[in-house]
Amino acid sequence: MINKQLLEPESIVVIGGSNNIHKPGGAIVRNLISGGYGGTLRIVNPKEDEVQGIKVFNDAKQLPPTDLAILVVAAKYCPDYVEFLAKEKGVRAFIIISAGFGEETAAGAALEKQILDTCERYGCSLIGPNCIGLLTSQHHSVFTKPIPRLNPKGVDFISGSGATAVFILESAVTKGLPFNSVWSVGNGKQIGIETVLEYMDEHFDPEHDSMVKLLYIENISDPDKLLLHATSLIRKGCRIAAIKAGSSERGSQAASSHTGAMASSDSAVEALFRKAGIVRCFSREELTTVGCIFTLPRFTGKNFAIVTHAGGPGVMLTDALSKGGMNVPEFKGEVAENLKKQLLPGSSVANPIDILATGTPEHLGTAIDYCEQLDDIDAIMVIFGTPGLVKLYEVYELLHKKIQECRKPIFPILPSVITAGPEVQEFLRRGHVNFSDEVTLATALTQIMRTPKPAEQHIEIMGVDVPRIRRIIDGIEQNGYINPSKVHELLESAGITTVPEFVSSDKDEVLAFAEKCGFPVVLKVVGPVHKSDVGGVALNIRSKGVLSAEYDRMMQLPDAKGVMVQKMLKGTEVFIGAKYEPRFGHVVLCGLGGIFVEVLKDVSSGLAPLSYAEAESMIKSLRGFKILEGTRGQAGINLRKYAEIIVRLSTLLRFATEIKEMDINPLIADENAVTAVDARILINNS
Repeated sequence: MINKQLLEPESIVVIGGSNNIHKPGGAIVRNLISGGYGGTLRIVNPKEDEVQGIKVFNDAKQLPPTDLAILVVAAKYCPDYVEFLAKEKGVRAFIIISAGFGEETAAGAALEKQILDTCERYGCSLIGPNCIGLLTSQHHSVFTKPIPRLNPKGVDFISGSGATAVFILESAVTKGLPFNSVWSVGNGKQIGIETVLEYMDEHFDPEHDSMVKLLYIENISDPDKLLLHATSLIRKGCRIAAIKAGSSERGSQAASSHTGAMASSDSAVEALFRKAGIVRCFSREELTTVGCIFTLPRFTGKNFAIVTHAGGPGVMLTDALSKGGMNVPEFKGEVAENLKKQLLPGSSVANPIDILATGTPEHLGTAIDYCEQLDDIDAIMVIFGTPGLVKLYEVYELLHKKIQECRKPIFPILPSVITAGPEVQEFLRRGHVNFSDEVTLATALTQIMRTPKPAEQHIEIMGVDVPRIRRIIDGIEQNGYINPSKVHELLESAGITTVPEFVSSDKDEVLAFAEKCGFPVVLKVVGPVHKSDVGGVALNIRSKGVLSAEYDRMMQLPDAKGVMVQKMLKGTEVFIGAKYEPRFGHVVLCGLGGIFVEVLKDVSSGLAPLSYAEAESMIKSLRGFKILEGTRGQAGINLRKYAEIIVRLSTLLRFATEIKEMDINPLIADENAVTAVDARILINNS
């Protein structure tokens, strides 16, 4: 729970506050004082009479009633302090900086639980333990530096790691990114990242609250809560970006199917973020760069103008934007020639506009004004540094004015943070941000552009026969991979078209079916998990003789129980799979099919249930999307049908949570239809 005593305490006591500002107890007192805390600040320290100019209480029993207590003492003392302060002194909010709890030992976890139980009993807020504290405009209850520039419209930053939060703040401060609040939740026993988002959502005030949230997450303990409140905040106009660290699974390579090998918890995180509309980042620099972009005016286009006085960075930025799917349109014709006449001889106006190293502030302003008037340009990027020979105050003064005047967003790329350090700092003090590296900026923009809007939270039934699905699932008594006939029934119930097939261990029956459906046919062994690895697949069989020989060969394979014969289809192979992730639900994957699933690993993930728009977004995010769309004279596939099957599968999974893994690989797709050729389903009713 988050209460007023935590956010707006009229009095704070630091248990363990000291004069040594090189230790947490002294540093946190220093930050509270220098941060201008306006309430009553108290300190408990049995060995001091005065700490940093404040009279000290030698014993907590001497304290008057207090709102918020910050504990900077050994873990073993914390439970007794919390019990005493909550019961006797009316403390209703605690920030526990101390480490040595559940993150280290079972005994520490027991201390942690004791503290949590006390806080729940007295209705207290609890931040931590094992954190750096809470930083707001009301009170700087952190022991670390740097203290970023605070602004009510700055970023709300929530971190599960204290040390990482400090490093992210370091990255942000150098870019000029302002903050509204910093929450270091530590072990998050009561208030975790999801709880903070919930509070921000339920108390959201668009007139006064920050519109940007940055998250550093090490564990998603409540995916549903994170999804609900992140989606709600984004729909209210907020923008959210997050790093999720520690998402690999070493054991995934030993999984028993293609999906099991790929659909690790990282796929679940990716799917959750896509569903919520959270921009996913993979480094501190990327996260803070995205945060800086979020502070600029919004734009929806993908056309960029680049104004530079150095050719190399302009070229690298053009490359990075183009690789990210954005455009740097070429400028030509009479209008471009008119601009060239206003610049120095040798300047380039093709885009990037290179005003040369000797270009003046006036030349920079002329180029920016030119880009501002172009209808097909959505944003302007300005690269301007120095080799250390000139002062840049005039240049950055002009840039400051243009940012204020222009309708289009201007991205300042000021790389000379050392040789022009004072000039850059003055520019930042005027309320701007700086993207010192052009490629990092382009990468961050790519992530933002690729992030879909929050998905609609409803189930699309689309004629899926839910009662029949439940009858089939309820009739399966044993755990494990179900037989092909049951797989076929489930897909049919979901409205997923399957290729005509027949399973038997009788050769005559196999031959008869092949003649009935017509050659060519495909033969697959039934029994072994990975059929291709043991030679259990034969394609394009065109005669009874070849079919008979292949039947005999396959029945000799280890674990062979029979064969499946199917009509041979032609088209592009695609893939759909799913895996049940604890707490998250089913993660649905799609991509190019056949062996390319394992070789290319070009897959996109979504969290069931999926809407048609989500499925379409998943398909379009694939690196191989141009193959599916059609390229070099090759017809594309029926993308609408492919998206529809993804949605149908996600609906099937929503009503059959007993399905733990599922592969439909491949589906054969052409411009008319998408047909499931091979599928496996793993059931676990326990």
